[in-house]
Amino acid sequence: MEELQAAMEEHMKLMADLVEKFSAELRSGLQPAYENFMGFFHAINWKEPWLIGVLSFHVLLLLIIIFSRKHVNFQMCLFLLSLAGVYLAERLNTFLGEHWKSFAGQNYFDSSGLFISVLWSGPLLVFAMIILVNTLFSLCHLIVRWKKAELRHRARLARDKQE
Repeated sequence: MEELQAAMEEHMKLMADLVEKFSAELRSGLQPAYENFMGFFHAINWKEPWLIGVLSFHVLLLLIIIFSRKHVNFQMCLFLLSLAGVYLAERLNTFLGEHWKSFAGQNYFDSSGLFISVLWSGPLLVFAMIILVNTLFSLCHLIVRWKKAELRHRARLARDKQE
């Protein structure tokens, strides 16, 4: 029994060392990504009215998605509009890049489209995934209701045959 306990303690020490090394390597690997994100975050003037408008639009759209979760057809329209917004992001980036002086303090719209991807397309894709998951849950619920109705119908037919 003591040998088993000693082996278990040795195994736990090895596992603890492995987890510690893995977490240290993960932290060191994620540090540049964190620094890039923080640089991106601090480079933006979040008090510009048009940015507040974009963020407010996303919050409003999320609230509409949450409150309309029972209305599948409306959500499909929102889903298609979200995907259309992502599809048109490149054209929007080009247009806004040409006219940024009329509404922004600096040009956020580079040719790679990083800013528009993070602040426009990213949230829209997340919203589209939320709608998709909600639709899948609604379909599962509908299938369960349909199957229950089918089983009730079969039971009724079987009962009518017996009588």
